[in-house]
Amino acid sequence: MTRTWSQSRYAPDRGLTTRMVTTMFLIGLLYVVFVGVLLALLQNAWPVILLIAGVLFVAQFWFSDRIAAFSMGAREVTPEQAPGLHGSVDRICALADMPKPRVAISDRDIPNAFATGRNERTALVCVTTGLLRRLEPEELEGVLAHEMSHVAHRDVAVMTIASFLGVLAGFMTRAALYTGLGRNSRDSSTAIATLLIPLVSAVVYVISFLLTRLLSRYRELSADRSAALLTGRPSALASALTKVTGEMARIPTEDLRRAEPFNALWFAPAFSSKESLSRLFSSHPTLEQRLDQLGRISAQLGRG
Repeated sequence: MTRTWSQSRYAPDRGLTTRMVTTMFLIGLLYVVFVGVLLALLQNAWPVILLIAGVLFVAQFWFSDRIAAFSMGAREVTPEQAPGLHGSVDRICALADMPKPRVAISDRDIPNAFATGRNERTALVCVTTGLLRRLEPEELEGVLAHEMSHVAHRDVAVMTIASFLGVLAGFMTRAALYTGLGRNSRDSSTAIATLLIPLVSAVVYVISFLLTRLLSRYRELSADRSAALLTGRPSALASALTKVTGEMARIPTEDLRRAEPFNALWFAPAFSSKESLSRLFSSHPTLEQRLDQLGRISAQLGRG
């Protein structure tokens, strides 16, 4: 019998499931309201609005994993090309009793990893060359277990859809303004729509941003917890977290800025230690929160 991600041995997280369902409901409601407002303000442009909304949503859902992998320079590797990395992935799959994802390497010095894929057929786990150079085998397996739990819990797909609304708001607003406004310049409703559409778009973006950040921080804690319980070595994951976070301060600022747009996918956010203010709306919990949770899990496993 072929195992699936949903049948894996990763510990289920009802808190994560509840948050994902709630976030998707609120995002969906926000999406419907946003489209409705555009249709009300730009009645002549409703076919274009609906077409753009549908096409962009489908494209994001089906191709987001490929876009993310391409943007971060992920190159799929075979067991012959990266035997050590594949061996670690194989051991995690054996522990979790689940299908093996595709394995990739990104030629970046930033020590990090990410997972993408809306289901087991498109799942991909990628690590950077910087991570491979800096971590011990047990630490690497902890990171891989963390990333693979994201796909097992399907929060990768949820985050992809949820984070898309802000982008979609911008695209649709531009298209609506170009196609629906300016044709009836003497109409007073045009001036009202010109003022309201940017305002509505800004509100939609802010709300969707806050919702995705709240979910993102929880899902990272959930992945840490699931990986620690699966491998039985929370100390190895804690060591990897400490090492990766510490190394970020040594990465050139220019490289960190290029990686920053993908922070929601990374194992650890691409921030240097001097940029603490920028963590106010971070996609990840603080290092202290993550280490504190792993410390509690280690104590529980020790008592067990």
